[in-house]
Amino acid sequence: MTPASRKRFAVAAAAVAGALTLMINPAGATASHKDRPDKLIPIRVLSINDLHGNLEPPTGSSGRIADETGTIIDGVGGAAYLATYVKQFRNRDTVLVAAGDLIGASPLISAAYHDEPTIQFLDNLELATSSAGNHEFDEGFDELERIMEGKCHPVDGCSPAGKWKGSDFEFIAANVIETKKNKTALAPYYVERINGEKVGFIGLVTQTTPSIVTSSGIAGLEFTEEVAAANATSRLLTQKGIKAQVVLVHEGDQVTPNQSPDACPVIPGLGSRIATGVDSEIDLIISGHSHQAYICKATAPDGQQRYYTQGSSFGRVLTQIDFQISKDSGDIVRSSVAVDNHVVRRTVTPDPETVAFVDLWKARSAGVANKPIGSITGDLPNAATPSGEIPLGNLIADAQLEGSRTGGNAQIALMNPGGIRQGITFANSPANEGDGVVTYGEAFAVQPFNNLMQVVTLTGAQLKTVLEQQWVGGPNNQAFTKILQPSSNFTYTYSASGAWGSRVSNIKIDGVAVTPAQSIRVAANNFLVGGGDAFLAFRDGTDLWSGPLDIDAFAAYLGAHSPVAPPVANHITVIP
Repeated sequence: MTPASRKRFAVAAAAVAGALTLMINPAGATASHKDRPDKLIPIRVLSINDLHGNLEPPTGSSGRIADETGTIIDGVGGAAYLATYVKQFRNRDTVLVAAGDLIGASPLISAAYHDEPTIQFLDNLELATSSAGNHEFDEGFDELERIMEGKCHPVDGCSPAGKWKGSDFEFIAANVIETKKNKTALAPYYVERINGEKVGFIGLVTQTTPSIVTSSGIAGLEFTEEVAAANATSRLLTQKGIKAQVVLVHEGDQVTPNQSPDACPVIPGLGSRIATGVDSEIDLIISGHSHQAYICKATAPDGQQRYYTQGSSFGRVLTQIDFQISKDSGDIVRSSVAVDNHVVRRTVTPDPETVAFVDLWKARSAGVANKPIGSITGDLPNAATPSGEIPLGNLIADAQLEGSRTGGNAQIALMNPGGIRQGITFANSPANEGDGVVTYGEAFAVQPFNNLMQVVTLTGAQLKTVLEQQWVGGPNNQAFTKILQPSSNFTYTYSASGAWGSRVSNIKIDGVAVTPAQSIRVAANNFLVGGGDAFLAFRDGTDLWSGPLDIDAFAAYLGAHSPVAPPVANHITVIP
């Protein structure tokens, strides 16, 4: 797939799972008397992660970050500025890589054409490879393959640019297995030759992916434990004589806030587990997923230190990693590794070619984005009340209920809070002149996943289980509390201190108490119905009905009820 004229080359297609043999090898090289200056080969790795199709400069908190002094600054990120930084720091020794979620959950400028514009931008930057992220699977594995291989979208057809040619790079993941074929669904690694030396990049995606994407799109795939997959792939690379090894993993840690992107304020979690657990032969770990910026050192199993990094999200940080490879051993000299996280400030001159490219796609999507679909009487922020309710979430749930009554016979609706990506303000832009007009582009930015609305029948007892699954501590291993947003006709009470399984009580629909045995038609997006966000009780639902896209239901509701007032978040009662 990569043009033959390019120096880099991808690995042959996915390796058969379980076919790797164990080899014992020394960890990263250390400088010695043999490593004369003419025997040390300079390499530079530039990396990004979690771009999420942000071709235009991100706004609000998404365009804000702590600088090197820990001071929060505005005006960071955006494709044209990121391109300037990449070109500034690229030299003849450089490879550009990424750690996943480059597409998916994208603004309309990219999502309107299934993220083809973002992939083209990354090709223009000469991205060599990226680990897959969970959002690369948002539209299913078949769509991810189409993005890499080419052809126009099977439903929406070709974009204004014509037939899609595919990407010049491959997404890689050593821990995504096609169960029927017992092999990796994507190439497990990628090898770059720089100055005559080979560097192997091992791809990993969070093993929690099945709980955070739509299950139907990844049917037949298994997302295995990351450390074991990395170690097996590392052994294969070593067998091939490739000792300079870097992990690109779409999993990371949270941090204490407002810290320099060059500091290491991580709160050890899933990312640290991987960074310390993968084989000592692996020299660097570049992470993603948690949208944080940090530069850390992790202790490998052999006691040696190695760098563990992440570069925020939305193009706000470009990570630069410089090191040397010993020409004698072919391995990275650990003592030579130097890392810097560059905040992508918009004070630099934006890359002219990228400016023109973004303007072109902005114009192509403008007709869709600027179409008015309704109006509101006040701000609808994406902020939770003490009970966990989000007024915008209540409004979305009301829209989903209305859009699922005819045909689906929905009685209530529930919306996942993670699917609400931003709020809607009364005067979002000067063009609105403070009149509360909501455009399709604004609505799409709120819920950009193009999920289908679905309805299933749950018993009252099953519905209670769904609600109990909002909290950590249950059998589904929920990572953190996620309060589902209820439609206005649905109320219940929860105990803030109650034990898991007995928190929820007083469940009512239209003021009438729900009994354990009664059947209830519950509307939700297909992500939730498939058990997403660890709400596995949804999978017990019966009589599945599928309806409109969630964004279409939201747009129709705004059009039918404008001007819409912000709902009062009084559907959930909290007791001690």
